[in-house]
Amino acid sequence: QVQLVESGGGLVQPGGSLRLSCAASGYIFSSDRMGWYRQAPGKQRELVATITSGGTTDYGASVKGRFTISRDNAINTVDLQMNNLDPEDTATYYCNVQRTYVNYWGKGTLVTVSS
Repeated sequence: QVQLVESGGGLVQPGGSLRLSCAASGYIFSSDRMGWYRQAPGKQRELVATITSGGTTDYGASVKGRFTISRDNAINTVDLQMNNLDPEDTATYYCNVQRTYVNYWGKGTLVTVSS
């Protein structure tokens, strides 16, 4: 069983930056992909970014060039550095661990981009 706890959300002005962190408890396999998804009110959950234990990344089209995902395999954390934030980035951000037959999710952290 894997438990995920997110932190770092909050209110930020357009053009600002935030860093989200996710700590995983339980065993994380080297084959697990870790990442972030987000869901805005009235919209479907969408990919933000994922990363393998080897550092291979995948980003959603709307965040490429602005967000950077990183992972520390030694302490089972995954961070998301978000720069040049836009009001369209307002959403609840969820930490995720993907395994072959199961997905684990955190409870989410709210990011609000507003002036």
